Amino acid sequence: MKLEGSCHCQAVRFSLESAQPYPFMRCYCSICRKTAGGGGYAINLGGDYRTLRVEGREHVSVYQARLADPATEEVRISEARRHFCRLCASALWLWDPSWPDLVHPFASAIDTELPVPPEHTHLMLDSKASWVEPQVQGCDRCFAEYPDESLAQWHQRLGLGG
Repeated sequence: MKLEGSCHCQAVRFSLESAQPYPFMRCYCSICRKTAGGGGYAINLGGDYRTLRVEGREHVSVYQARLADPATEEVRISEARRHFCRLCASALWLWDPSWPDLVHPFASAIDTELPVPPEHTHLMLDSKASWVEPQVQGCDRCFAEYPDESLAQWHQRLGLGG
């Protein structure tokens, strides 16, 4: 499925192909929550990085999170790169060199009509803010940290795709 997205001020527009277009995964980690999650979580989609096309790239900035190890108090910089519009601060997509073929656009930046997921995966719940009340329904799956299936595996299990 071809996805088209943009920032709020329209200075940045982008498109990509996605075989996993269902916005099913809600991440409650502090990085997602603070950089892209007004509701206490962010939703990332999966896409093919090779197909990412960007207009207005000169307005894109990158944030790499600072990760603190509570045991050692050491701080390291995340390899993951969160792209955002430097004019309006809209979160756009995440790319991580650990998985160079993938790109993860934030569902909130997608302008294309997205399919409604039949269930949700709630992850990083041990990191959620105390005020957040996850809206867990029926078949939803919940994880303290990472889920036991990938974006592609979730789509495959449910027979969904783009």
